Amino acid sequence: MPRSTTPLLLLLALAACIPGQSHRPAPAPPRKPPRHAPPPAARPRPVPPQPAPPSPRLGYERVEIPGGSPPPPFETNRVAAAAEESQGGVYIVKPGDSLRRISERTNAGSEAIARENGLKPPFTIRVGQKLRIPAGRWHKVRTGETGIAIARAYGVEWSRIAALNELTEPYILRAGQRLLLPSTQEVAGMTLEQRAHAFQLDIGDIITGGEPAIARNAEPEKPRTTGPRHTPLSPDIAVAAPTPFDGRFLWPADGKVVRGYGVFGPGRRNDGIDIGTTIGAPITAAADGVVVYAGTGIAAYGGLILIRHSDTWTTAYGHAGELLVTRGQAVKRGQVIARAGQSGLADRPELHFEIRQGAKPVDPAAYLPRRG
Repeated sequence: MPRSTTPLLLLLALAACIPGQSHRPAPAPPRKPPRHAPPPAARPRPVPPQPAPPSPRLGYERVEIPGGSPPPPFETNRVAAAAEESQGGVYIVKPGDSLRRISERTNAGSEAIARENGLKPPFTIRVGQKLRIPAGRWHKVRTGETGIAIARAYGVEWSRIAALNELTEPYILRAGQRLLLPSTQEVAGMTLEQRAHAFQLDIGDIITGGEPAIARNAEPEKPRTTGPRHTPLSPDIAVAAPTPFDGRFLWPADGKVVRGYGVFGPGRRNDGIDIGTTIGAPITAAADGVVVYAGTGIAAYGGLILIRHSDTWTTAYGHAGELLVTRGQAVKRGQVIARAGQSGLADRPELHFEIRQGAKPVDPAAYLPRRG
């Protein structure tokens, strides 16, 4: 499925997914009385305007999700916009200082201070040392906050914040961490289309900004079972990638590749491959891993599952009609994780399959075994 779906098309798809609506024809206008007919005894009651019928549905209508599945952390854990400004300049290291303490005193992020001054782990500083402090607007991360929710609180794209802060795998935020935000001037200059686009997700956003922030000394939770999760994973818990990963992937579904990886048509691009299938056909995990997302939050893909196989590798499975796994659940290579459908913007029953190295999509054909 291409990344360049226009915001209008996404809005049409979202409108089509609103349950409980039906096509209601607009009432016919009242007929005019004959020219010689006597006037009506009473003035007719005005007809209230009727809502427009919903837009035609694109794709298979229903996506079944396991009962009790909670919303993802970026929808559950809200963020208050409380950015602090750093004026920048030069800071002279005092006795007892650490990068963390300097960060608190200057409002700038400790990671950014280290980068600005070329400091490497273990980030040793000495009394009297002059450190350049980067200026900017900074958000102090709190436990449970996700990158996506932080970006939405300020009305900017998460990918922009991730790039400003040079975030890398495994993309786990820590409480107390300070994230550099786009400047107020940049935000003020955004167009209406850019503001709307800031609230639209793609797969890379969920990979890099979908997990909740944890305490600075805490560790993400490793998956415990390959069977059904009877207790949903708390949205305050970050999911750890399984280790080790042998780098091998299997085909996730039977069927012919109906659209390959890369550019197709003017200005359109497929970040994976689309495999033709039938409604209800099994979709299987391409490798051992842990589910980091299972839901319908990206309209274009309908029923979508993301499986993390290591800190680097993630696979995506879109257009499903039924999801059989939940966030935090461990899965094995070849395990059935979903049933095929025609959800999202699919115009036929198919599976959209991606392999991502970090947040970057790669051609799955280069990693899947050759079919005989």
